[in-house]
Amino acid sequence: MGDISIVALAVIGLNVLISWKGFNDYAFFDKYKFQVGSILHHKEYYRILSSGFLHVDFTHLLFNMLTLYFFANPVIGFFASPEGFLFGDFSNAKINVGYGMFLLVFLAAVIGGNLLSLLIHKKENYYSAVGASGGVTGILFAAIAAFPEMELRLFFALPIPAWIFAILYLGYSVYGMKTNLGNIGHSAHLGGAIVGMLSAIIAYPTILQINTYYILGMILPLIVLFVIILKESRK
Repeated sequence: MGDISIVALAVIGLNVLISWKGFNDYAFFDKYKFQVGSILHHKEYYRILSSGFLHVDFTHLLFNMLTLYFFANPVIGFFASPEGFLFGDFSNAKINVGYGMFLLVFLAAVIGGNLLSLLIHKKENYYSAVGASGGVTGILFAAIAAFPEMELRLFFALPIPAWIFAILYLGYSVYGMKTNLGNIGHSAHLGGAIVGMLSAIIAYPTILQINTYYILGMILPLIVLFVIILKESRK
């Protein structure tokens, strides 16, 4: 499976088309973006999913789609046959299952990321966000949970083991969410990452034994996240 699948290309194409429409039509962009007040008070629940196909600008879109492109094949292969992909035996691979799971994880991570954003920002009626980052982060972290020792390129240059990147990324996202750092949907990234990691573990629970320490390391920043959520809920 050397070429990116038609399913991944379809997801990328749909993001490009919908984002392009949003770039040129503010009314369309405003109607389908994630916005707390519109979702909670006007029951426009479709925004939880539709906002995952809109982007602020071309750079935002390009970065997300490149990440999705690079990690599509490993994730599809893993879900098609987890044990076969991990150990190099594809004889029992069910590639259609891999395609379906890729799509399911992407959509679930978009929704999961935005639901966490809704929980974190529920008192901020005007909080809004767009982007496939939750879904993309879900795909990325499904790959990292399965292959924590693979090499990633930080800022497309600096080589770094995937598990170290994951811990740094999650820690930064928790800090960024707590301090409102930058114009970034940190909570959506965290929600997407949780969905991605869980999907890989559910698909092949044995990776908890194979990658125990790596996964425990990635869970630590998430424990901090849940402590923050509990504290905020008591206020």
